[in-house]
Amino acid sequence: MRGRLTRIGESRVPILGWAVAVLAGVGCLVAAMVPVGPDVLAGVGSVTVTGAFTWALAARTGGRPILFGTLAVACGVAVLVLDEESLRTGAAVMSCVISGVLGVVATIPAKRFLDSARECVVAIGIAAIGALATAGFEPTIDLLRFEYVTLVLVLGGCFGVVYRLGAGFHGLGRRGIATVLIGAVVLAITLAYAELLRRYGTPGLVDNLLDGVRWSRENLGAFPRPIETVLGVPALVWGTHMRARRRQGWWVCAFGAAATAPVANSLMNPAIALSEVVLSVTYGLVVGLVIGYVVVRVDLMLTGPRGSRARRAEEEAAARPEPSRTSALL
Repeated sequence: MRGRLTRIGESRVPILGWAVAVLAGVGCLVAAMVPVGPDVLAGVGSVTVTGAFTWALAARTGGRPILFGTLAVACGVAVLVLDEESLRTGAAVMSCVISGVLGVVATIPAKRFLDSARECVVAIGIAAIGALATAGFEPTIDLLRFEYVTLVLVLGGCFGVVYRLGAGFHGLGRRGIATVLIGAVVLAITLAYAELLRRYGTPGLVDNLLDGVRWSRENLGAFPRPIETVLGVPALVWGTHMRARRRQGWWVCAFGAAATAPVANSLMNPAIALSEVVLSVTYGLVVGLVIGYVVVRVDLMLTGPRGSRARRAEEEAAARPEPSRTSALL
């Protein structure tokens, strides 16, 4: 009995140490935002959070957490010491991407919608901490380019992990292929429409759309980010729900990068106040959960059993095994 308790205590030590490091880093970043204390607190907090997230991502994906965590901290310290704009920008991109990918892979399967909602909050929370660390490096960026680059890298990282988890493309099946194609089309339409509207939209159309944005910002305090609301959060809801039943759910979860990446780079626009950023992320989460709920219900209606009793039995039987949140997936 004593040996068993010792093993449990030892297994919790790295997790507790990781949590302490993250809390300490967040404390430094919040103090720098107030501001309280020396100017170096922002950089120290960013390096601490990025190193801890790198450690967690490596551990979650079956890598070498000590090696990669130490390497991330060493690179972060070098960035602070050399204090070059290009290095700070690169460190900010790294922090944003790591937190975005970690937010997705840190989720676990969800039998019910409320469990899926909890997983969305976990993913968004990790990405929000990553946003503080990204801003703490104080990069010099072109905002639109930074958002596109980090989104592409987070998507690539998520799909790279999911490719290994889902046994490659052979594990997709017809249902998985259809899901990935639909997600890709929604992503492409969202990005292409925003870009075409920005470049070639008529003044009248742009003004009409912006009127809605202005009304939301004036009366509600913020406007939700479309890509997070329409694709990212619903993908996390549906994906975690599906993962409790089929491994193809991981391919859906990969599109959750459309939620974690925008959150992780949400503090990069100096023209938007922190309160508005928080409200925008919250509104996107709430509306995205509603859309995700509808998607899950439609999926169950089309592919699930008929009748309330049968659906409850299906929920209870949904127990596809996956490692716990603090264990390696691979």
